[in-house]
Amino acid sequence: MTRNQKKTIRRFAIAVPLVILGFWLIPVIAGIWIVCGLIDILRNKGRTGLMFSRYFMGNGIPTWLLSPFNLFVDLISHRNPGVWRPEDFPPEWRAEIDTVLDTFRARKGEIIADIDSQFAEGRRGMYVYQWYGKRFVDNVPEFNRDFKYVKTIAVSVFSGKESTTWHFGPLRLTLRVLLNLTPADSDRVFIECNGRQHMWRDDPLYIFDDTLFHRSVNEVDARRYNVFMDVIRPSPVPGVLSTLLIGVSAVADKLKAAFYKNWKMIDRRGETAKTPA
Repeated sequence: MTRNQKKTIRRFAIAVPLVILGFWLIPVIAGIWIVCGLIDILRNKGRTGLMFSRYFMGNGIPTWLLSPFNLFVDLISHRNPGVWRPEDFPPEWRAEIDTVLDTFRARKGEIIADIDSQFAEGRRGMYVYQWYGKRFVDNVPEFNRDFKYVKTIAVSVFSGKESTTWHFGPLRLTLRVLLNLTPADSDRVFIECNGRQHMWRDDPLYIFDDTLFHRSVNEVDARRYNVFMDVIRPSPVPGVLSTLLIGVSAVADKLKAAFYKNWKMIDRRGETAKTPA
């Protein structure tokens, strides 16, 4: 029996009794959570057994627990295609996104040099300018302002031959905007989501709903630098989503530790803080 098979059996041994206990003690609430979870996960294309296993018994459990909230957010937001294009955003959203991305494009060389000086080696790093509106590294003046829709500005760095596992993001209040600053001419550097691989060499920009099942792959022996932005979802009531994000920002540092435990967070000039393993 392989290690993965043993892990799957162990997860079933834990999950099944908990589900039975839930239906016995609080059947209505347990039923609602099961139904919401199924509606949520069936949004994914290219569904696999691994996807369901991870969602209900693995790293997707926080996404499952938040599924009623995420489905509510869907009701007060514009249609969510899953993978977005710049033209899918209203003009006000796109103006802010373009401002940040154009700054990264114009100052790419100095930004990468600064990151390398602070994060000379390591598997994965996250160089943080803003995190849910809270400012950290302040050496790029264009980022030192209060954005209405852009809530996180950072750069994720992968060492050579470093990839994430398949996973789900927790919340659908925001969308993830990625821009590969140095796309390698290779089909072994990509992000995979909704049953499709997006090759960075073909298009360095990728915008998606990160509560979908996805993974990021870098199988070449070179660093990969991705602009990492969270943007409030287009909505007829963006103020409501912003208010809901205030609660998220209150625990943003704790969320960093929980969801980026394998990353070195670089959030002060000259300082690094390794999140707990």
